[in-house]
Amino acid sequence: MLYEIDGIKYFEVIDRHALDGADTSDIIFQFDHEGKVYARKSNNTLIVEPDNHGLFICADLSKSEASKQMYEEISNELVTRMSWAFTVAEEDYNRETRTRTIKKVKKVYDVSAVSIPANDDTEISARSYAKGVFDIEKQELLERRKKQLKLKLKLELEDF
Repeated sequence: MLYEIDGIKYFEVIDRHALDGADTSDIIFQFDHEGKVYARKSNNTLIVEPDNHGLFICADLSKSEASKQMYEEISNELVTRMSWAFTVAEEDYNRETRTRTIKKVKKVYDVSAVSIPANDDTEISARSYAKGVFDIEKQELLERRKKQLKLKLKLELEDF
């Protein structure tokens, strides 16, 4: 991530293994890091996992009217970015490159849909679990029909 202060560029990097051993026991999902809790890890309505791009987040936003409203705002692309709140356990700073490297995260407090992100490279999108399951089943059905048609065509050609 890049910061610019008084015309001087500063960089921040999070080490790939920074979350190894971090306290992620009860992360919550909020908007702008405050207010209502829309999902939480301890009641299994929130999944937070490191991946090759950063953090993968999956939240069940069906448990309250407020969380359903948040889903609609994300779905309608009124909210399009994310952020996360955490404390640092270990870091390094390189004065030559002006780069802060977060080596270890102590605790992750929340993941938040945000109006203005600290990092513009984040994204959030709304997906329906049911639609995802339906799409998979539809694809499987189409593949079965395709195989049936190929077999039927093969049998008809053999009879010809």
